[in-house]
Amino acid sequence: MQSVLHAAAMIPASIPSPDWSGFDIPLPWGSLRIHAYALCILLGIIAGLWLTSVRWAKRGAPEGSVWDIAIWAIPFGIIGGRLYHVVSSPDAYFGPGFDGTGDLSLIPQLQRGGLGIWGAVLLGAVGAWIGCRKAGVKLSAFMDAAAPGLLLAQAIGRWGNYFNQELFGGPTTLPWGLQIDADNPNFPPGMAADTLFHPTFLYESLWNLAGVGILLLLDRKFRFRRGRLFWLYAVYYTLGRVWIEAMRIDDAEQINLFGITTRLNVWTSIFVLLGALAAFIILGLRKRTEPDTVYLPGREPAGTDADADADGNPDADADAEADSDAANREPATVPADAAGVRHSDSAVSDSESRDNLPENQSGPGHVSAPAETSKESTGGTKPATGAPAAGTPGHQGAGTAPDAEGTK
Repeated sequence: MQSVLHAAAMIPASIPSPDWSGFDIPLPWGSLRIHAYALCILLGIIAGLWLTSVRWAKRGAPEGSVWDIAIWAIPFGIIGGRLYHVVSSPDAYFGPGFDGTGDLSLIPQLQRGGLGIWGAVLLGAVGAWIGCRKAGVKLSAFMDAAAPGLLLAQAIGRWGNYFNQELFGGPTTLPWGLQIDADNPNFPPGMAADTLFHPTFLYESLWNLAGVGILLLLDRKFRFRRGRLFWLYAVYYTLGRVWIEAMRIDDAEQINLFGITTRLNVWTSIFVLLGALAAFIILGLRKRTEPDTVYLPGREPAGTDADADADGNPDADADAEADSDAANREPATVPADAAGVRHSDSAVSDSESRDNLPENQSGPGHVSAPAETSKESTGGTKPATGAPAAGTPGHQGAGTAPDAEGTK
């Protein structure tokens, strides 16, 4: 018991500030600084792409297409994320009130931190759309596959805020309070050096990790398609982002709406949450009008069933299609005997025809009797002698099978 208490006493009552933020790579002309923030972002991208590639392959997507899409989506996403950050926190770049006292040269310095998720998702989706068009796949299908991977990437990338000692919450006395170096530029002025802050990076990281599991479980049970899983991701993420963002005390653009003044990111999260929830519900109410395939119409590879489901299993319509083809084939000529038209008693043998031939030819000008009498049957009796000859205008046996070259 004493050992347990001693171990508990050794657990720090706060999260210490990081004493490492990166390393330098020596070069002939100087050194290259590798920032921990960039490594967290890179590790998040790799993990997110891995999970997306696994899910994308299970949906029957073209091999390697996830990387073809990623080379467009990632650069667009980074640019969009940076632009959104600059707009939502403009003071450092344009000065307070856009008075021109800011430093525009800071905008491309990503290593200092500052990527807005909404700009990253928006422009990243544009890049993904370009990649999907080139790969011949649907953007909605790719976004469904990528939704859990996005949350995983965000969960890992958020740790970059820890190493940069930025984007923390207000003061707290909780045992998991975050220490910030008093000489750090992000330390709030006027506060005691030993003040602890809410580790909002940790809150969001844990929220996102839980979301990864939730999305995977819901998708396995309900098999969301047509972009519904992506909208569910947006609903879940913004639901957590609203309260986490409201805890932060860093400088941000303040917006007044409906008599409430709060951070731009809070309002953005609220509106995205409402829009995503509406999109999720509307798509669920709409009936499916096209096959569940990742391919764009007309871009399916040869020999691929366009109606394959999300796991690559063929649709059950194959048998129905085969039956339809069989029904459209021209029916084969059915022998009259097989159809039961000719009765055995109505058939006249060749020998009978030859025996009657002299009698039928007696008398001048008498029309020759047919070689084979009419096949029309009336209760199984033979037709009377003198029936119209075959080819003569007149009565045709109702039971005679149609001639391949004759009757139309």
